[in-house]
Amino acid sequence: MSFLRHVGKMGDRKVAIIFREVPNEPHMALVTYTETLNSHIHDAMMQCIEGQIGQSSENLADALNRSYTKDGKIILQVLHAEGLLKKVQTSQVIVTPNTTTKIKLDELNKILNEMQQGEQAVKRMAEIDSTVGENQVDIAKQIRNTNKQVPPVAAAADGLLADNAIANNLLQQAQRMQAEAQGLLAESKRLQDEANSMLGMSTTTQPTQPTAKKRGRPAKATTAV
Repeated sequence: MSFLRHVGKMGDRKVAIIFREVPNEPHMALVTYTETLNSHIHDAMMQCIEGQIGQSSENLADALNRSYTKDGKIILQVLHAEGLLKKVQTSQVIVTPNTTTKIKLDELNKILNEMQQGEQAVKRMAEIDSTVGENQVDIAKQIRNTNKQVPPVAAAADGLLADNAIANNLLQQAQRMQAEAQGLLAESKRLQDEANSMLGMSTTTQPTQPTAKKRGRPAKATTAV
């Protein structure tokens, strides 16, 4: 049976769930009514939702910020610019991942949050901290604290997400990506040093720099008398 994330209903209206929880307002979610979208937005958004990028994203907003309409515009920005993002109560959204499954969004959020904070997640992070170097531990902690570095901004009272809220979420993504990139670079250096050590090579050896050529004409050869 197929399972599709980020889709649901409010009453008899279909919605795409952009954010399961609004920052600082966990009882609110951000959605868009899919049946009111123009085809150039709707088709591109559904392709994103049904594809790997949408199904692998915790929040649909992350995927929509990396997906484009047919005329080359970022879908999330188009939804925001056209006032198509609506703030609603999570208790009013019914998540419908398939034709036989229904669950209220507030109940689903509770389950997912408990899973994220569960014993398995704590154990996994402890294993990571114990197997990587000191620099990697600091980076792992930085990744965990990324969301705390930028204070979230709530949506406007009219239910639309303000520009600074969109920018804040994009900044959080950028910080998370930067932290992950630093972790990968540090791990790459560790593996390279380990390989060099196994091959008997110094980890501090620098590549030989080519000798710079002197400028000007070469000296003329002298003829013996």
